[in-house]
Amino acid sequence: MRVVVGISGASGFRYGVEVLRLLRQMHVESHLVISAAGHINREHETPLSEEDVNALADVVYSNTDIGCAIASGSFQTMGMIIAPCSMHSLAAIANGITPNLLTRAADVILKERRKLVLMVRETPLHMGHIRNMLHVTEAGGIIFPPVPALYAKPQSVDEIIRHSAARALSLLNVECEGMPRWGKDISLSQKDKII
Repeated sequence: MRVVVGISGASGFRYGVEVLRLLRQMHVESHLVISAAGHINREHETPLSEEDVNALADVVYSNTDIGCAIASGSFQTMGMIIAPCSMHSLAAIANGITPNLLTRAADVILKERRKLVLMVRETPLHMGHIRNMLHVTEAGGIIFPPVPALYAKPQSVDEIIRHSAARALSLLNVECEGMPRWGKDISLSQKDKII
């Protein structure tokens, strides 16, 4: 079981970190690539060093290494998640532009008809963003903005991030233990129902 994890330059670097942590907990092999802008956000948003993040992955690639394993369709994976996914990376993927490993790996996932989950981070959206999301969806990708699941009554930012990361991984058939689900772990009591 292998999952490719991309971290691009949108705000929300911690989503990618949590994806890596969850994959490690679930004993799923992770193959990591981080864009240059992703590293800038790591510095702005977290106390983590590059080495700290790399230590969470099983295999780490340079974003310039377009000849590595994850750049080839013959390398078997369950799919890829980009967490977070910037509008720049979304546009490149939507239009088949692959100047770096992150976008090349995503392109490979789409051409091989594997699952590609993009945790897109931007608001508000203009028509170009929406069209790029449509193009990726038509190509078989899944657009998954990390929208908080408030029904789970999160008590911290960490819980919000963990739930979004776990929910996104479930789209790759990686089921994380303890993720609250509506109708299973959570339901409205009679007094809480909205009338």
